[in-house]
Amino acid sequence: MDIFGRYLFRQLAGSFLLILVTLTTIVWLASALGQLSLLTTKGQSVVILLKITSLALPALVAIIAPLALLVACIFTLDRFNSDSEVIVMSASGARVWRFATPCIILAGIVSMVLLVFNLLLTPASLRQLRSYINQVRTDLIAQVLQPGRFTGPEPGLTFHIRDRALNGELLGLLVNDSRADDVNMTYLANRGQIITNDEGSYLVMKEGHILRQEAAQKDKDVQIVAFEQYIFDITQYGAKSKGAALRRGELYLPELLNPDPKNPDYRRNPGRYRAEIHERFSSALYPLVYIMIVINFLGHPRTVRENRWGGIVMAFGTSIALRASGLAATNLLNLQPSAITLVYGIPIGAILVAAFTAHVRMAPYARHGINLDALTKLQILNNKLLVVLGVRTEQNGGRVG
Repeated sequence: MDIFGRYLFRQLAGSFLLILVTLTTIVWLASALGQLSLLTTKGQSVVILLKITSLALPALVAIIAPLALLVACIFTLDRFNSDSEVIVMSASGARVWRFATPCIILAGIVSMVLLVFNLLLTPASLRQLRSYINQVRTDLIAQVLQPGRFTGPEPGLTFHIRDRALNGELLGLLVNDSRADDVNMTYLANRGQIITNDEGSYLVMKEGHILRQEAAQKDKDVQIVAFEQYIFDITQYGAKSKGAALRRGELYLPELLNPDPKNPDYRRNPGRYRAEIHERFSSALYPLVYIMIVINFLGHPRTVRENRWGGIVMAFGTSIALRASGLAATNLLNLQPSAITLVYGIPIGAILVAAFTAHVRMAPYARHGINLDALTKLQILNNKLLVVLGVRTEQNGGRVG
């Protein structure tokens, strides 16, 4: 690229990164606020909250990046037009590809990054996110022990806590175990704490009593045993979702190409896996689609007196309509394998049509030349018509007779 190309590339790349970071931050904050229940009601740490919300960023970036590129290209070319930079370059003989080349290079970089995200980073992050979600679900504090509620992981076992301290300690703990037919056990403790290690999870109760009553001796007094510390094994009460089959978004490309026939999701709808494969590849084409559409509508010179909003609306609307058509074609691919021609035909066709239109419409030309040619042709036609009609015209000193 020459000096102008590098200048345009820097301006476009700077706008793209700013918009991408801004939009991603807004979406991430909205997601983090939606997960605040991990802190307020499920007793998880801030680190777990940040990990869970941050692992969703690759999938968000893959969605936001093409739109950020579209907005950045519209903004940059509109500003170049308003500052008359496009007019000056066009007047000096620069063709449309002088403006399009830096934009296409940036779009190519974004497309390659999207492929890496779609094929590698997003599945890896979603798998890690799944493990953290399972960790939260298997945590008894998050799953069962809610302040003021009587809940239990299985029939005959009930947990209740009065409150939870800021350090995560459980206050006013009650555990009732009536699963055995011959005995009923009730545990009361002033304080309790969940401890997890490699061997499992344990509820450590402190300063309490055990109330034991045998079913065959209900008429006798309840046996009460005081304790300073008692350990209750809760490992078996975690969520049973660790062995669940991976979802489509969590699979790498080889796993999508050769799915597990026993996977319930694959058995329900094999077409979704076919659509997932082609969506990961076809979505990487849309940065190029957006760039060519914007070049087509905003890449030609306009004076400061011309209204540019029409071109902006057309560029944005056309880009969104093409993306919506691509998503519709992907959904159709679930049912009809022949729809693959639409999945790739829509973006590739849009790129070719926009490139051809841009080359035809935006090549520099002399506007007055068109007017002179039209007037000359009109004068010749008028003279021929007069000859056919037998009318002679003379012009002497500005008089026609």
